[in-house]
Amino acid sequence: MLDKSLNSLGFAKPPSETRVVVAMSGGVDSSVVAAMLKEEGYDVVGVTLQLYDHGAALAKKGACCAGRDIHDARRVAETMGFPHYVLDYENTFREAVIEEFADSYLAGATPVPCIRCNERVKFKDLLATAKDLNADCMATGHYIQRKVGAAPELHRATDPNRDQSYFLFSTTPEQLDYLRFPLGHLASKAETRALAAKYGLLVADKPDSQDICFVPNGSYADVILKLRPEAADPGEIVDLEGRVLGNHNGVIHYTVGQRKGLGVGGLAEPLYVLRLDPENRRVVVGPKSALATRRVPIREVNWLGDLPFDAGEHHIEVKVRSTKPPRPAIIRPISATEAEVELLDPEDGVSAGQACVFYEPGSTRVLGGGWIWRGR
Repeated sequence: MLDKSLNSLGFAKPPSETRVVVAMSGGVDSSVVAAMLKEEGYDVVGVTLQLYDHGAALAKKGACCAGRDIHDARRVAETMGFPHYVLDYENTFREAVIEEFADSYLAGATPVPCIRCNERVKFKDLLATAKDLNADCMATGHYIQRKVGAAPELHRATDPNRDQSYFLFSTTPEQLDYLRFPLGHLASKAETRALAAKYGLLVADKPDSQDICFVPNGSYADVILKLRPEAADPGEIVDLEGRVLGNHNGVIHYTVGQRKGLGVGGLAEPLYVLRLDPENRRVVVGPKSALATRRVPIREVNWLGDLPFDAGEHHIEVKVRSTKPPRPAIIRPISATEAEVELLDPEDGVSAGQACVFYEPGSTRVLGGGWIWRGR
């Protein structure tokens, strides 16, 4: 039941005395959050991070650039009448996110840079900036919910098609105490756009970004080759017995579970990438049946459950990729930050570098997650 003595952000004081920093990307979601809170009377401060330079070698010609997004965020602040700041985080973003992205691919993993960006930049450096600005909290446009039980809990968004819990599993209890997600309860993205139109925001019809921000044309290989030219070293495509079936122009052009574009033809059955062996510059392929994985090692566990993570086994549900629904699993902790996950139903295409996110069965609650760290 809502405590009427608290404002909508959970503070026992008027909105006008509650300062909230809004992380503004220039998109419709974060713009609506800022406008909504300003209309409610909060002391809103908008902050946009300049994370990369699309004029440099990381962008497709003609793609929507960081400068345009910053301009859009600034226009929203001017329309609604609150201060807006731009912080140059290009070096931090490159070191903490882009460089690891390239190195992970070179090591044969399939990284998820959006999670690292939330973990290492937005919910770390930007959150610290919000505190430096004496803000009571920081709000974002993510589609996820924060609910208060005995302590703040992380929950999936109401709209399963917009839910971003997979990308926010590494949010710590301390961060969750400070963060707010005003859009998580909305039933659809159409509601968000309707709110943007209501507030007169010019970004109301701005398209959603479909790619990783620094890979706007979807070509991971192009970005990696610019950063790590050695990634194009050729090698062999082999089967499970080591028989050479063909050649490739760099393991970065392949991901676990890939079927199309292998460069191997004339065989009786379709082949899939089973694993990458960058040390020997080999791509290992085989039948679909060989993709099934039951046991998944994870590390860097962030646990949001009530009991200590290493207190014993956890019978929960997990996602091992963002596009799949949660599946029943058993987590067997090895330490406070490492575990083995047993999938009760084997999953195809499990890859090192992806996240394994935990969910409470029969509930919307997110229990944290970890990083898949070892190949098959």
